[in-house]
Amino acid sequence: MSLYFLIPLISLLAVALLMSLVFLWALKIKNNGIVDVFWAFNFLIIAAIIYYMSDGWQARKTLVCVLAAAWSLRLGTYLLIRVGSHLKVEEGRYKQLRLEWTTSKFFVFYQMQAISNVVLALPFFIIALNKNSVWHWTEILGATFWLMAIIGEGIADWQLHYFKKQTQNKGKVCNYGLWNYSRHPNYFFQLCIWMAVSILAITSPYGWISLICPISIGYLLFKVTGIPMTEEQAIRSKGEAYLQYQKTTSKFIPWFKKTSS
Repeated sequence: MSLYFLIPLISLLAVALLMSLVFLWALKIKNNGIVDVFWAFNFLIIAAIIYYMSDGWQARKTLVCVLAAAWSLRLGTYLLIRVGSHLKVEEGRYKQLRLEWTTSKFFVFYQMQAISNVVLALPFFIIALNKNSVWHWTEILGATFWLMAIIGEGIADWQLHYFKKQTQNKGKVCNYGLWNYSRHPNYFFQLCIWMAVSILAITSPYGWISLICPISIGYLLFKVTGIPMTEEQAIRSKGEAYLQYQKTTSKFIPWFKKTSS
């Protein structure tokens, strides 16, 4: 079997098994927020599988696996701290889903997260199997953009964490740092990450397949579990303050404040 199929298949089996165990743990502790933590850490597992099994140019393979592992560790650790700090209190968006979904639907949700891990990792497989021993300028551009996006996402997450730690900000809308210019700067940089990965992969054999990643993550962020669920919960918990924030602050791309009508 070709490595183009074997590595994704083994990766899917590994993360699907892990997500099944995480699902059972979530049932026990009654907190589905842990799915986000393991979704992030799953990319570390996939990066390790890719590094061990792929036969592409060593320098390129090392670059993509290091960048993927660094992003996975940063995001996973941040989410672990956030979710772990209130493990006995489930996040509002998952509380709402608990009212709407059956247990079996939650299990399917966990498995869909595992599938999304592998789909989003398609550029990693493609890049690590590229045997060409010469860097293309788009790869350097993509890697640089990727690193900048990882740093930007990290800054946005840290600013939100810092804001929430201040007791005087309890119940308030975060408008600190990047959050003063975008309602979702973390999601903005997350999309940038997958755009950068696609740029890095585009010159590899089958590199065009990587374009599915920014398209998929963009759809999820704008239409499914990203912005819609986050804003619905923010309105439920913060009410008029968040509605006012929506009127004055860019939804996605960081930009200057608007005057509220």
